[in-house]
Amino acid sequence: MMGGTHQDDAVQGLTGQSARGRSNGSYAYPTALMTDMYEYTMLDAALKDGTAQRRCVFEVFTRHLPTGRRYGVAAGQGRILDAIESFHLGDDDLRFLSDRGIVSPETISWLEDFHFSGSIKGYREGEMFFPNSPILQVEGTFGECTLLETLVLSILNYDSAVASAASRMSSAANGRPCMDMGGRRTNEWAAVAASRAAVVGGFQGTANLLAAKLYGLKAIGTAAHCFTLLHDSERDAFASQVDALGLDTTLLTDTYDIEQAVKTAVEVAGPDLGGVRIDSGDLASLAQRVRMQLDALGATKTKITVTNDLDEYALASLQNAPVDSYGVGTMLVTGSGAPTCAMVYKLSEREGSDGVMVPVAKKSPDKATVPGRKLAFRSYEYGLAECEHVISGSEEQLSAFAPQEGWKDLLVDYMVNGEGDAAFQGHDAIAAAHEHHAKALAELPITAQSLMRGDPVIPTDILVL
Repeated sequence: MMGGTHQDDAVQGLTGQSARGRSNGSYAYPTALMTDMYEYTMLDAALKDGTAQRRCVFEVFTRHLPTGRRYGVAAGQGRILDAIESFHLGDDDLRFLSDRGIVSPETISWLEDFHFSGSIKGYREGEMFFPNSPILQVEGTFGECTLLETLVLSILNYDSAVASAASRMSSAANGRPCMDMGGRRTNEWAAVAASRAAVVGGFQGTANLLAAKLYGLKAIGTAAHCFTLLHDSERDAFASQVDALGLDTTLLTDTYDIEQAVKTAVEVAGPDLGGVRIDSGDLASLAQRVRMQLDALGATKTKITVTNDLDEYALASLQNAPVDSYGVGTMLVTGSGAPTCAMVYKLSEREGSDGVMVPVAKKSPDKATVPGRKLAFRSYEYGLAECEHVISGSEEQLSAFAPQEGWKDLLVDYMVNGEGDAAFQGHDAIAAAHEHHAKALAELPITAQSLMRGDPVIPTDILVL
């Protein structure tokens, strides 16, 4: 039943009996051509001049949050590990690169047995991020790291945008479950990614069956208006649905007249009807009337779900309405007006001709970067986050850096020397990210949950050693 479970039950439902172990997500095909062409042309040139084997550190960060947002939610790291596992080139891919003249024959030979052998560390999935947070750091040779740029950014930018929107929505819902119903409002593969990211950001389930299968998510859904219109009467439609799905089902009540539909629904299913759904009109007013009508008919335990172009502002306006759960579509999968996090992938350190690692940075106006690899910590006062601390320097300097007492280390190792940590992949990892997000959000000042435009809820302090 959609919306018929409490939040704690729904969280447990994120991983079912068959939802254990690792999953390669939606990558049923190699991901090595999910790149921009210049990544391969740079590889080709670097192989020719001998710099492709130079050790490098690339960093993913955003210079700013979407206008007025107080925080962002990092999501997609598990999908990146899945994607890297599938990052290899088959004969057809190599032939394509060769026939188009994108790379030289020597580079084709180099790519034949390619696999990423570097290391990746970054923010835990579900963690909050702010401007200049080192969300992900990729270390390896230039040749292997540069090939990952577009793939890493496309996953992190979209998944984090959806997770950030989901976080704002689930906060505005004030503990009432939110369900993803956005599959029909975006690209078919983006819909699968959005379902996963939404759960990381606080949602409880999805209507998308492929996402539910791949990621072990709670699947929800019953019937649409067309099912009612198919039948000779609304009563016939309700009777058919109850007969097929049981009393615990949710009946859609706004195809014709809502008051009559609720009356018919209880007559057909009795007072133990699981739920009703309202998909149009003044949702707060209608929910109040439906609740009073259900109670008068003895269906005091029947839940009310509302849908219809909801966003975080609509959810906040419904806090006083007797609604039990929400279905959210368009605004979820489009990041509620911010479909990207504007993350970039920049080289921050590279090996020099003498073998020594050298911090590097752009000096472009408005696009300057901070040189060097990074550490990241969060400090707290009275249990609430007060500042993000980004420490930049050489590997030797960072290894000797001692954070202040009570600072939380924000970076975890996702991959070491080409071996991914299975703890961050698969169905259990999504539930862990969901729980981590809830904990991290609770540690931010309460103004983080304000829907009014404002600055990042905590500042970021950058220290260059």
